[in-house]
Amino acid sequence: MKAVLSRVTRAQVTVEGTVVGAIDGPGVLALVGVHREDTPADAATMARKIAELRLLDGEISAADAGAPVLVVSQFTLQGRTSRGRCPSWAQAAPADLARPLIEAVVAALRERGLSVEQGQFGAMMQVESVNDGPFTLLVDTREK
Repeated sequence: MKAVLSRVTRAQVTVEGTVVGAIDGPGVLALVGVHREDTPADAATMARKIAELRLLDGEISAADAGAPVLVVSQFTLQGRTSRGRCPSWAQAAPADLARPLIEAVVAALRERGLSVEQGQFGAMMQVESVNDGPFTLLVDTREK
């Protein structure tokens, strides 16, 4: 599982002209892509990373600050670009595997007491954010 985590002052997701998820920061925008071999353990690890990484101002975590999180599923994070000009999506999990793992990340964050908003799985979304810093990290649960 991969995620791009950004420290934001605000972020929102719009689908067909309707805002489906929004946070006013400081908070974390988490763009999350599921690999075809990811498991519930990867979802738990990702939720822990999103909650506990010290990426907010003052080197505090979302959990420490009680900061909101906006989770947006983004299969394109699993794209491979090593050959040619067209990315390969072969490593991205199919929807029937990805959706429950994204939901597991969201549920685990909420179990930690965090306020979590979401994009709409599988929809064409417009994601807006105001990055704070900018401060952005790439997290990969498969990286050892």
